[in-house]
Amino acid sequence: MVDKMALTVGCHAKIEGVGTSYGYVPHLSAGIVFCVLFGLSMIAHTVQFCWKRQWWCVVFTLGCMVELIGWAGRTWSHECPYNGTAFLMQISTLIIAPTFFTAGIYVLLGRFIQILGRESSVLTPKLYLWIFCTCDIISLVIQAIGGGLASIAVNQVNGDTAPGTHIMVAGIVFQLFSITIFVFCAADFIRRSLRHGLLQPLTGSIQPLLYAMVFSVLCIYVRSIYRTIELSQGWSGYLITHEKYFIALDGAMMIAAVAVFNFVHPGWLLPKDGVFKRPISTDEMEMNRASENY
Repeated sequence: MVDKMALTVGCHAKIEGVGTSYGYVPHLSAGIVFCVLFGLSMIAHTVQFCWKRQWWCVVFTLGCMVELIGWAGRTWSHECPYNGTAFLMQISTLIIAPTFFTAGIYVLLGRFIQILGRESSVLTPKLYLWIFCTCDIISLVIQAIGGGLASIAVNQVNGDTAPGTHIMVAGIVFQLFSITIFVFCAADFIRRSLRHGLLQPLTGSIQPLLYAMVFSVLCIYVRSIYRTIELSQGWSGYLITHEKYFIALDGAMMIAAVAVFNFVHPGWLLPKDGVFKRPISTDEMEMNRASENY
């Protein structure tokens, strides 16, 4: 009879017939790849926000750091699949890391509203930040509590993971709900901007950043849907016990959501004073010259 509690301390190789908390042994290659990707993105974001003095972009660095810690835990679990600390390390971090990315997106949308004017949005930039960041913090706390309770129970003999799992599911469902509301608000922002012709003067300027924001939101939204379904199935469900879904719908979605801003960084495209200066056309320049001569 194997003492599963004893296996959660120290490092023990996979034992035939004794399941892990994951339902599998995490792949070493996946752990290393995502550690490298999030590590590179973290370094790039740190250099970029310091260089361009866009200090609010530190949230992308923090999110990458939390993701890196989580994937380091999964890499550790490849060698020590029963270790309770490694399991707690990855589940507590990877469930909350996207909160930092969404915070950055909320700030970014607020900057867009400042540039295009209040007619582009039903809410003020400050309201976006306060409402949705508050929702994310509530979701984060709920998920962290549930994740801690569930990860402790899953490593105990006959441990009851149901209470912690239900709390986690409640937290991520609340997060999915808030992101869904934000998606509708962002779609309304784009609709209003197109209706009022506010984006036309911005061709070739901040439009790539707007597209990057939409892409990042979609990636985070896909991940939230996946995690909601995954956790609702329980710790022995199909999705949570098959790593390929986690790699594709969590890891890949999150690195895409944050890395896109390494290539289209707000510091490059956002005006420093928060006001976009529309380029002067050739006709306007000629009219100005004629006015000056007159």
